[in-house]
Amino acid sequence: MGGLQPWHWLIVIAVFVLLFGAKKLPDAARSLGKSMRIFKSEIKEMQSDGKDDEAAKPASPPTPITSERVEPVQAPEKSTEQRPA
Repeated sequence: MGGLQPWHWLIVIAVFVLLFGAKKLPDAARSLGKSMRIFKSEIKEMQSDGKDDEAAKPASPPTPITSERVEPVQAPEKSTEQRPA
């Protein structure tokens, strides 16, 4: 017990052939293989992009704690006086 015996595999294969037909099975296997290759290449590309981003991104400066924060300097107000033309 615990594993499939060879005659179990023969029954599974016979059911697949009956359900899908012998002509469609090679096409289905081919498209499944192509999909898996595309999936693997996308995973590798995503992993390499993540490593490149981490290496290229400089470390952000540490944010000061509340006791070290400096109040932002307010910009001087613009004069509303108009000059004579």
